[in-house]
Amino acid sequence: MKVGFIGAGRMGQAMARRLIEAGHDLAVFNRTPGKIGALVDAGAKAMASLAQAARYGEAVFTMLADDAALEDVAGQKGGLLESLPQGGVHICSGTHGIGVIRKLKAAHSARGQILVAAPMLGRPEMVTSGQAGMVIAGPAEALRRCAPLFAAIARRSFEAGADPEAATAIKIANNFVLGCAIEAMGEGFSLVRKYGVLPQVLNDVMTDGLFACAAYKVYGKIIVDETYDRVGQMAALGLKDANLALAAGEAVGVPLPSCNVWRDRLVGAVAHGDGGKDWAVMALEQARASGLA
Repeated sequence: MKVGFIGAGRMGQAMARRLIEAGHDLAVFNRTPGKIGALVDAGAKAMASLAQAARYGEAVFTMLADDAALEDVAGQKGGLLESLPQGGVHICSGTHGIGVIRKLKAAHSARGQILVAAPMLGRPEMVTSGQAGMVIAGPAEALRRCAPLFAAIARRSFEAGADPEAATAIKIANNFVLGCAIEAMGEGFSLVRKYGVLPQVLNDVMTDGLFACAAYKVYGKIIVDETYDRVGQMAALGLKDANLALAAGEAVGVPLPSCNVWRDRLVGAVAHGDGGKDWAVMALEQARASGLA
């Protein structure tokens, strides 16, 4: 398929490469042009504007850091709303707020365009290896048309229904549960360290038993090895996700008490200058609070 792609962060790069390797005809645009050089070398076509990327094929992906970036890309002069053809599909793969997705769906619909939410599940290295998941939601015909794109990127696509906000809600909830798990691991590691136990021992116990899954294995190792500079998800973006979860819960009357603990740990990490490190740095923030740093 011919498809456009907007956004060239680590996750966007990994997704775009999967599409190229699967043989799709990919056009890429990024607000910082230098970031797309590696994708062009891999076979993508560089676009000089958002409008060119939006008009290139049957669909256009966005993989953007936050709601402000998404609203800018969609609403600016020559942006997606103005440039995507009637019947064109905008596949939104970033982690965004429910309110922004609702607003964007209405704006696309008014112009005869289609919004599909398709947030990723997994770190960039999981996308690269073909092991990441994807939650997809949007009109059934659009999902069918774009199925080859989803298959190129993800190990499995979880279909959430016809409304894009359904996939958005699942992504927010998934990040909430994962963030709380990392926070709990940080607390557990601090506790055993206070008793003179090597954190690796607790990690082996956890990941050989009840918690023998990717989340605990990946993040447990990051915490034990203290490799917070190998960034999959920045702490600053994790804080954004915590705020999205609290807002989503408040909007429908769902209390998320654990989310406040998770968010506070991320606030502390950012305050200590660790916002650019992997969000597992929450464990370091817990260690500081425990007198262990």
